[in-house]
Amino acid sequence: MRRSRTELYSDQKSMFETIIVFVIIGLIITGILVNPMLIKRRINRLKRRSFPSFWNAIIENNLPIYLYLSADERRRLQGHIQVFLTQKQFIGCRGLQVTEEMKIIIAAVACLLLLNERGQYFPRLRSILVYPSAYIVKETAAIGDYVVEERRVARLGESWTKDQLILSWKQVKQDTINWQDGRNVVLHEFAHQLDQEDGKAEGVPILQRNSDYQTWAKVMTEAYQQLGNDVLQGVNTVMDSYGATNPAEFFAVATETFFEKPHQLLSYHPAVYQQLQSYYQLNPVQWNYPSSVTFIQ
Repeated sequence: MRRSRTELYSDQKSMFETIIVFVIIGLIITGILVNPMLIKRRINRLKRRSFPSFWNAIIENNLPIYLYLSADERRRLQGHIQVFLTQKQFIGCRGLQVTEEMKIIIAAVACLLLLNERGQYFPRLRSILVYPSAYIVKETAAIGDYVVEERRVARLGESWTKDQLILSWKQVKQDTINWQDGRNVVLHEFAHQLDQEDGKAEGVPILQRNSDYQTWAKVMTEAYQQLGNDVLQGVNTVMDSYGATNPAEFFAVATETFFEKPHQLLSYHPAVYQQLQSYYQLNPVQWNYPSSVTFIQ
């Protein structure tokens, strides 16, 4: 039985549409597979670029710990800075003009947290808002049953779970100069970014192995509870008392202490130091940064 031209045309059209669908699916799959490879190649190309001597001078003059890193750590830090600066947008607030020097200093401190070579550059973060000094925000707090109070609070920095991070430039400068005081707004807020990478702020960053989470939870919970008890009893602590606020703040404060007061943290909280050493793949006690402050507990 002979088929009509209309039927043949319909079959050809249907076959052509099917082929188009498969081609589109193939292109999508190819894009999914190839795009990460292209991104990785671009990142590697950026990391291999010659690091501007002007940038290096900025870091040497503003980040005291920089010269105490090993040659390999400095080289890798420079590579991460170059990638970081291409991926993040800096926005000056309240009239502040964000200079190249400001960007380099912030990037240099933030990228210390990336020397564990996880291959991620704070993926949720898009914009870094920089204020000249402390900024004021309105927050609400429950002060009783059905009673909410609105307050104006001064802040030096904060990290959002979406795509923004806020810093006070005055505090950034103060923290880089006073490296050993255990307080660093850039380390603190970018540690929150690591914690928030899975969409939650619970004081637990994404660890290398599933088996690591149990040990992390045990060590960090015990240290968090100890810090809380010490603060209540008025005991001097290696970590800032703000770390007793909640587990997320504890991780951020512990990170500050790990980089700025590694000898004290290792002495008084060796298990916490070990967990952070394993996560950040760094051993700051080997940097031999001259100690000018003696901690007394």
